[in-house]
Amino acid sequence: MTVARSPYEAAMGDELDRLHPRLRPYFSAVPAGSVGRGRGTFTVVGTPRRWLWPALWVLGRQGVLFAVDRRDVPFRVENRPSTTASGAVAVTAVRTFAFADGSRHMVDEIMARGDGLEDHLGHRHRWSARLRATVVDGALTMVSTSTALRLGPVRLRVPRAVAPRVTLHESFDESVGRQRVSVVLDSPTLGRLYEYTGHFDYEVVADDPAQPVGSADEQHPTQPRRRGPRP
Repeated sequence: MTVARSPYEAAMGDELDRLHPRLRPYFSAVPAGSVGRGRGTFTVVGTPRRWLWPALWVLGRQGVLFAVDRRDVPFRVENRPSTTASGAVAVTAVRTFAFADGSRHMVDEIMARGDGLEDHLGHRHRWSARLRATVVDGALTMVSTSTALRLGPVRLRVPRAVAPRVTLHESFDESVGRQRVSVVLDSPTLGRLYEYTGHFDYEVVADDPAQPVGSADEQHPTQPRRRGPRP
């Protein structure tokens, strides 16, 4: 059976061959009937800038970002092959953050767009970002080149002067034998707005609907909750 290329393979071609071997399953196509599942811990999630939290609360309801400033948050990620309304091959990801006060889900769908990638964020894909991807020293870095907001049928591009820059870095940490992910949002004028960073293990397995991402075993009621700004 022929397996369709992943969005990363479609956009980057042979450049993906330069990835660390332990990263390739994450960015290669997920075969039909299978699912990619990862589990790990984010050492940091959110922002101590509480004046951003009202906006983040709205984004949290949309499955984009959360109004938190937490440490050592267990999480799961589930990657599934999908197809967009236009017929493009995509990957839909659900990241479940097991916060002490309940699990929350971050949702996105990524696809190839020209010679780059486009990520649609949230349950209704109201937010999107164009991404430029490169491989350096076996690690993948994706940097946003533009962001947009969809209001009904209208797509509004966020002006570059105020649009946050998203940088995602995926690498394999030989010191701990695990995949490392770091996602940060930076403003040209305000600096660091948001981040989540951590390590996880990942594998592609036969799809088992009986164990969906976000299941009850992800709850960690004893996890400490951090309230103040970090040092």
